[in-house]
Amino acid sequence: MANHNKMRNAEYYELQNCFDDLFAKSKKGCVFTRLMDIIASESNIRLAYRNVKRNKGSYTAGVDKINICDIKKLDIKQYINIFQEKLNWYIPQAVKRIELKKETGGKRPLGIPTISDRLVQQCILQVLDPICDAKFHTRNNGYRTNRAPEHAIAQCYDMIINKKMLFVVDVTRPLSSRQWKKQK
Repeated sequence: MANHNKMRNAEYYELQNCFDDLFAKSKKGCVFTRLMDIIASESNIRLAYRNVKRNKGSYTAGVDKINICDIKKLDIKQYINIFQEKLNWYIPQAVKRIELKKETGGKRPLGIPTISDRLVQQCILQVLDPICDAKFHTRNNGYRTNRAPEHAIAQCYDMIINKKMLFVVDVTRPLSSRQWKKQK
């Protein structure tokens, strides 16, 4: 559902055609040289704000102690100008490090970037995503917009039922001789 909302938001900010065009050009092997115009556009910044705001982590402040509520207080034109300036010469800030307790004991480190860094990174992601997505194989479902493990499972079922492919070969990495002996 979240990916569907992202697409609807892109349409709302009139960026869907732009992203579709980037995808089509990337599919044809186009080399991109002027992406900052799109990345720093008012529409893209507004879309990034909307996408970041939707994430509940946006209420957690980074090292600068600013969160999405502080950005919400700004006038739209004001925050757009701030982020267009940041995009002229972007230098990420330090990342706040916290440790979360695991259920199994121990701790897991977590990095929390500043809200400004999250917004800038989202602006860049939104433009690079369709370009990179065009390069992936159609059956690659990992870490892609509108793809999930359920899609991979459905593709496997399709191959088993319709294409009569009944064997799976795991080629992820070879086993060491010790692992091989354990498996026997």
